[in-house]
Amino acid sequence: MPTPVAAFVRLVTGVNRLLFFAAAGLMAVVIPAMLYEVTSRYGFDAPTVWGMELATLLFGPYFLLGGPYLLHQGGHVNLDLVHRRLPARWRRAVDLLNFPVIVFFCGVLLVYSWPLAVQSWEFGETSFSAWNPPVWPFKFAIPLAVLLMLLQALAEFLRVLFRDPAREAAREAARQAAAAEAAP
Repeated sequence: MPTPVAAFVRLVTGVNRLLFFAAAGLMAVVIPAMLYEVTSRYGFDAPTVWGMELATLLFGPYFLLGGPYLLHQGGHVNLDLVHRRLPARWRRAVDLLNFPVIVFFCGVLLVYSWPLAVQSWEFGETSFSAWNPPVWPFKFAIPLAVLLMLLQALAEFLRVLFRDPAREAAREAARQAAAAEAAP
């Protein structure tokens, strides 16, 4: 793999890995908030106005920002049963077709999600609940996550195109482990 391409792939994957763990850290806020809400509501008959809404607002970025690194890990739902039984050459061909489709789809989502996030910011959109937090920061998580997914799909495409041997060896080991686990 050419050095600039390898640097791009490492940078994108590194940023997505960092955001993956940062998004996982959101659970350190959501879980105590939900415990407090449930205890207040059912233990003291005094529900909060913010507990459930905070959890709802944080779950969006949690799922969205974890997706790009999950693509790198091969953790998304796919036709793995078919994919793993294909010869290596066919798997590569399928991947070389699959990643550009993901890039295209993310490009379309980015074109439509960015103006909505900007509009939300311009209007200072809030939730209109009793707590009434601003929602525009959470809406920006959508185009950000879509952009990161697009970049990760491009990085994975380049990795397959230039046949990164380390990545192929890791995938093959994972395939063999899954096949051994599935065998009766």
